[in-house]
Amino acid sequence: MRSRGIQDPKKFLLATEIGGIFFIVFVGAALHFTYEWSGHNVVVGAFSAVNESVWEHLKLPFFPALMLATVQYAFLRKSYPNFFIGKAIGVFSVPVMIVVGFYGYEAIFHSSNLAYDIGLFVASVIAGQIISYKAVTKYGDKAPVNFLPIAALIAYAILFIAFTFSPPELEIFRDPLTGEFGIHAHHHHDH
Repeated sequence: MRSRGIQDPKKFLLATEIGGIFFIVFVGAALHFTYEWSGHNVVVGAFSAVNESVWEHLKLPFFPALMLATVQYAFLRKSYPNFFIGKAIGVFSVPVMIVVGFYGYEAIFHSSNLAYDIGLFVASVIAGQIISYKAVTKYGDKAPVNFLPIAALIAYAILFIAFTFSPPELEIFRDPLTGEFGIHAHHHHDH
């Protein structure tokens, strides 16, 4: 028995991945509103959905998942030195599922559906957590190449922040309610 570290790392990982579903869903849901609640604070906006575009919705599961991963790694780094490769696979699978699911629905039904979108968000988070668990338990105890997945996750976070303030004019960045891009999209409701 080591004095430090988790007794059963696999069980701890599983428990925190399952608990993480609720954490990511609830914190992610809150991030949909935090920009409004903060009185349009740009720092808050960097991590929140600042408009209704698909891209901004991808922030919602990402930032809570990153927080969760950091906490998990603190406890699991001895057992899973290569933790972040598995976690990155899980984290990056979520936006792929959301984007495919969202545009797939739109292509078939030519409309969007809030209940479906929420279901898709939750289902994608659940799937992401399962993938993450499987990937960490499969690759986590190999020699660490954490640098690459950490770099990828940081790059992704930076893209989110950069594209909040200056998004490319592509459909995924467009707010369907206002037709606008980026952080300025909501300010018109104030006047």
